[in-house]
Amino acid sequence: MDTADLVVAVLMAEWTEKEIQERRMMLKLVTFNIRCDYDQDGVNSFRFRKPVILKKLAEEKPDVICFQEVLPHVAAWLKENLTEYTVIGCGRSETLEDEQMTVAFRTNRLNLINMETFWLSPTPYVPASRYEEQSICPRVCTEVVLEDLQEKKVFRLCDIHLDHLGVQARTLGLSQILKKMDDAVLFANAPVILAGDFNAEPDGEEFAVMRERKDYVNYTEGIGITYHGFEPEDEPERIDYIYIKKAKEGYAGLTCKGVEKWEDRDGEVWLSDHYPICAELEWKKL
Repeated sequence: MDTADLVVAVLMAEWTEKEIQERRMMLKLVTFNIRCDYDQDGVNSFRFRKPVILKKLAEEKPDVICFQEVLPHVAAWLKENLTEYTVIGCGRSETLEDEQMTVAFRTNRLNLINMETFWLSPTPYVPASRYEEQSICPRVCTEVVLEDLQEKKVFRLCDIHLDHLGVQARTLGLSQILKKMDDAVLFANAPVILAGDFNAEPDGEEFAVMRERKDYVNYTEGIGITYHGFEPEDEPERIDYIYIKKAKEGYAGLTCKGVEKWEDRDGEVWLSDHYPICAELEWKKL
C-alpha cells in the first residue's frame, strides 16, 4: 500500500458507512492549467514539477481532469504516467501540434461516448483558424461526452482556454461554446460542465454572456485568485472557472458539493503557475 492509499484508508476508518458511500458516489473534477513547458521557469520548470504533480494526483485521485497548455511532449508524459486514465486531446496548430486542451478521465469510472475538438473561430473545423479579433494563437475547445459507469448517467464537458489578449475574442469564443452546447443533439439534455482557463476576471465584460445565462452556475465564485505566476512577478488573477448548467426538469443533473484550490508546493516548486481547482460533484436525484 502506497502513502496515498494509506491516507485514504485511515480517513475511511473514521467515516460512517453512509459517508463512505456518499464519497464513492462523488465525481471529482479538476481544471488544471499545467503551464506550457519551454523549460523557462527555473526551479518551476516542468521537469522539476513532475513529481509534485504526480504525487498530488495520486493523493486526490480525481475522476476527470481538464488540462490546459499541454504541449505534445507533456501530453505524451501524461499518457505514460497516468496509467489509470484515458488521456485525449488534439493540438491547436494546422499540423495538430502545439498546445492542446487535454482531458484525462479515470477509465474504471468513466466511459467515452464522444470526443470532439473544435477551434474558436468562424470556421471551427478548420485547424488553426481563429477570429480576426484574436491574438496569433489559435484556441481550441475539447468537448467530451462521458458516461458515469457507476451512476449510469451521462454528462458533457468542455475543456476551455480562451484568448489571453482580446476581450472581444474571449466573448466570441465563449458565445460560440455556449451556442454549441445549446445546439447539441447527442444526449441533448445531459448536464454540461464548462471548465478551464478563461483568461478573464469575474467582472470582465466578456462575462456578460455568462451573466445572461441563468441556467449556468459558477461554482468557483468566491474562491479567490487562481493564477499566481509562481509569485511575485505577475499580478495575481482570478481566471480559472468551473460552470455547470442546471438540468432541465425531469432530467438528472449535477451539482457541486464543494470546491477547493490545490495550493501544494514542495519548497519553491509549485504544481503550476495556476492553482488547480478541484470540485466534488454529485448527481441530483430526480
